[in-house]
Amino acid sequence: MNFFLQGLTMGIAYDAPIGLANLFVINAALTQTRRKSFFSTLIVIIFDVALAFSCFFGIGAVMKKFEWLQLAILLIGSLIVIYMGINLLRSQTTDISAEATPEMTIFKTITSAFVVIWFNPQAIIDGSMMLGAFQVTLPTYSYPVFIAGVGIASALWFIVLNAVVTKFKDKFNAKVLRIINLICGVIIILYGGKLLFNFITLLIH
Repeated sequence: MNFFLQGLTMGIAYDAPIGLANLFVINAALTQTRRKSFFSTLIVIIFDVALAFSCFFGIGAVMKKFEWLQLAILLIGSLIVIYMGINLLRSQTTDISAEATPEMTIFKTITSAFVVIWFNPQAIIDGSMMLGAFQVTLPTYSYPVFIAGVGIASALWFIVLNAVVTKFKDKFNAKVLRIINLICGVIIILYGGKLLFNFITLLIH
């Protein structure tokens, strides 16, 4: 139980900081129907847990070893993230009712969530340092229990985040939603710009 609780708290610490995944879940809860936003949240959870598992077992070390792989993910990821932010800025939502919810296909939801979670090499490396370093302190037999705690923490965090935003979204009018979209869009573009800057820096060096 001790190892499970360690994984649970580590998982919360891993997901809690505001990042692209949290912004994705918040925006889905605000702009989609309850059912669609919950589906989007489940997809984020699946990719996030998969990333946590990969970080725990050393994908960050692989990226550090193969610089070309890090460069490729940085370039592609930065451009896609910036594109997502621009699309959010351009959205002209004037009604936040279920009937006015923008159409989000299953394919688009899955690909967008995949990009948000997996095309941020800095997050992969940071996650590897956090989870990978913790792995060294654990006995081998505790790995399944610890990583299960991390996975459950991810599911709890995003489900609760989605539920809270969904519950209170009716209090937001179209103008407030537009402002939130603009803020989220700017933050996402800044994330993408940071990734692009990191790519240029690595390329020069």
